[in-house]
Amino acid sequence: MMHGFHPSMPLAAAGSTGPLQPINLRELDRVCSTRSRTRRWGSRRCTAPRRPSTSGIRPSRSPTASASRSSGCSPAPSTAPTSTASRPGGSQVSPELYGDSRPRLFTYWTSDAYEATGCYNALCPGFVQTSSRVAIGAAISPVSSLAGEQYDMTLLIWKDPKLGNWWLSYGDAGASQLVGYWPAELFTHLSGHASMVEWGGEVVNTRPDGAHTATQMGSGRFAAEGFGRASYFRNLETVDAGNSLAPVSLDAVQTLAEDGGCYDIKKAYDERDGWGTHFYYGGPGHNPACP
Repeated sequence: MMHGFHPSMPLAAAGSTGPLQPINLRELDRVCSTRSRTRRWGSRRCTAPRRPSTSGIRPSRSPTASASRSSGCSPAPSTAPTSTASRPGGSQVSPELYGDSRPRLFTYWTSDAYEATGCYNALCPGFVQTSSRVAIGAAISPVSSLAGEQYDMTLLIWKDPKLGNWWLSYGDAGASQLVGYWPAELFTHLSGHASMVEWGGEVVNTRPDGAHTATQMGSGRFAAEGFGRASYFRNLETVDAGNSLAPVSLDAVQTLAEDGGCYDIKKAYDERDGWGTHFYYGGPGHNPACP
């Protein structure tokens, strides 16, 4: 998941997000997961993989579709992603982890649905940073402003067909950079292909004082406010079994908001270049409709 920024300068030391390889083409735009987690942490071996091709692509319906690419934007801070075995990445705000409230590029992995394994960024062996220019955990700048300039970032996650590592790249085609990879040996359920791709946002809700958290998701605005106000993901794509990028059809996307009074989501399709299947999402958290 990501929440939409475009760094104006090289980031300096470790991290990122995006699309993947083999997958059941069930796209779930996951908006809100109100759970708190504790996490722990693995590593190894690098060869530059063959990037997915973008030529002659049709949306794939086969059970071996692969991963995903998208661009995301948020006119404000947000938080993070999820699954049985997963490699979330994107932008995240976590004062506990970083000591401030700035949006940061992050990665995370778990091989057992967050039960005993897992790792943020490079805090333990796991994700292997290969880029010297894009850093996991680095603050993102500039960021979008409400009703002002909008910045988004493109992230791609896919599986190297030869070695089985899951790679992350940052940036648009022609200017993208390999950031690093999750080694194949971290996962069992992802050793062949993914079974689902999720885009969206999460917050941690510990219900302080018995009320829902006031933590904002994305810009803190509901989806209906649209461009310039609500956060979005656009140009959703998956990487199919042939290592090609395939646009995701609107009908293939399922949306979920665990509590629409706190955070919501709205999907759409636009013929404009670079938008395609997309969605707006977010919300303020605690409010009269979200006690």
